[in-house]
Amino acid sequence: MLVLECIVQGVSTIEKSDIDDEKEYREYLTNWYVDKNSSIQNAVPNILNLQQERMTIRETYNDPEEDLRNGPMDSAWPMQSHDMKHTGRSQYSTQNNSGAEIWYVKGDWAGVVWSSAVIDNNNIIYYGTLGEQLFALYPNGTKKWSYHATGLIWSTPAIADNGTIYVATWGGNYGGYLYAIYPNGTMKWVFWHVDSIGCSPSIGSDGTIYFGTMAGYFFAVNPNGTEQWRLYLGGSLISSPAIGLGKIIYIGTTSNYLYAVNPNGTLKWKFGAGQFKGNPSIADDGTIYAPSFDGYLYALNPNGTMKWRGTTGPSVAGAGVALANDGTIYVGTELLRAYYPNGTLKWTANVQGSIYGTVPAVSADGTIYVSAGGSCVAVNPDGTERWRKQLTIAQIHSSPCIDFDDRVYVGSEDYGAMAYGYLHAFGPQDPNSPSAPTITSQTNGRVKRTYEYTFTSTSPLGKQIYYLINWGDGTTTDWLGPYNSSESLTMEHSWSEKGTYNITARAKDTDNRWGPWGELQVTMPKNKELSITHPLLNWLLERFPHAFPLLRYFLNR
Repeated sequence: MLVLECIVQGVSTIEKSDIDDEKEYREYLTNWYVDKNSSIQNAVPNILNLQQERMTIRETYNDPEEDLRNGPMDSAWPMQSHDMKHTGRSQYSTQNNSGAEIWYVKGDWAGVVWSSAVIDNNNIIYYGTLGEQLFALYPNGTKKWSYHATGLIWSTPAIADNGTIYVATWGGNYGGYLYAIYPNGTMKWVFWHVDSIGCSPSIGSDGTIYFGTMAGYFFAVNPNGTEQWRLYLGGSLISSPAIGLGKIIYIGTTSNYLYAVNPNGTLKWKFGAGQFKGNPSIADDGTIYAPSFDGYLYALNPNGTMKWRGTTGPSVAGAGVALANDGTIYVGTELLRAYYPNGTLKWTANVQGSIYGTVPAVSADGTIYVSAGGSCVAVNPDGTERWRKQLTIAQIHSSPCIDFDDRVYVGSEDYGAMAYGYLHAFGPQDPNSPSAPTITSQTNGRVKRTYEYTFTSTSPLGKQIYYLINWGDGTTTDWLGPYNSSESLTMEHSWSEKGTYNITARAKDTDNRWGPWGELQVTMPKNKELSITHPLLNWLLERFPHAFPLLRYFLNR
């Protein structure tokens, strides 16, 4: 383990701008509404010499010799927006993804998922929660391990080629931590700073880890946890750094500038517009794309001059873009917008929910995935909707990511004060998963009366199965079981209000293969019991629920 003791030299009190109240500060951190008072301040790049301050690191090593493979991992999705350039573009197709939810995972305790998932080359999935946990999941959704950090994990982890997972925390008054975690879930080292870290770390080709703090400091940290340099940029750094040609690092600040920083920590240029809280992205030709809080998407030349700008809408600010193979730029706000590389608008799509603080992802086949309101939405390259799945009534703050085998992952949260977080997996159904349960019982009945329902599913592999039941009235069971394959489960339920309800159920086996949903629609048309004492008449009315309408009318008066 590498233990770091940090002593700041030449730094007194670091204030969180003018915001002292922690609750207000967190709201400020997560606000993605356009600031209509923002405008271009300086369309010509400024070059400044900013004073740099040093931090002394005291180190204690008892680790084996460092693995020299330190750059970003060559995997399906190793960091925020996929890669160093933040293209948001996967090398894998999702052509066979029809929107089936193949599993979801709930956190161990309250703590919503605003982090996006990342994936290593063993297809292990990592994500963080505001419950201060970093999770590692196997591809079937079962937990490999969890690590309890100090501070909330807003940000997305990053994975180095040697398997090290870097994750940053927001600790409020306790400062911020950058953790290096071994693939087995134990800590390698931790780097502490007096102020919280609000952005997702990025990994350069030489293994340098870049991140910013809420007090305006931009850090470069070596793969062994020692500080390489720091640069004060001002404002708050919520933007995740992007790394382009010549190892130039691009990062936005809330002080209304996008900065280009040389790999030695000196400033190359800065471009002024509205707040740049979102992540910059870099196209293959070196163009830098960055959405701003003034309601525009900016395209900049590598020297910092503006190529063009296009509107992102009047209400929600963009948090980043995805760059398709054909050069199309996708940016999400209250609409999903597609721009040609020359800055002309290609199309807009109403995805029926705000894309709020999240970034689109695009697969190799051109499908765009966005978190819109409480839904994960797949959009075709022409702007038409491919599929959507509502996950919650709360706003989703987690960006989608793309895995091999047509899979897409996205986080969500419950709605409420003590909300739990979830990670959802969408992809093709495993042919060896259990069948959709058949649900049998009468389909008409009376409110406030209990009925029995039977659920039956079969595992093609003969494995034991569990059942999950949604009664259609806002109540859902936990996983029930295990039961033998084809063994029926009988449950009782009643409804308190008249109406039509869809009972849905699915089964999973002991290897966590989730099957498709089965469904039964039931109608509870009566709001009080029939006053029947004669057993034969009672049997007739239950046996023929649509018969004797006149008799039923008088019995219910």
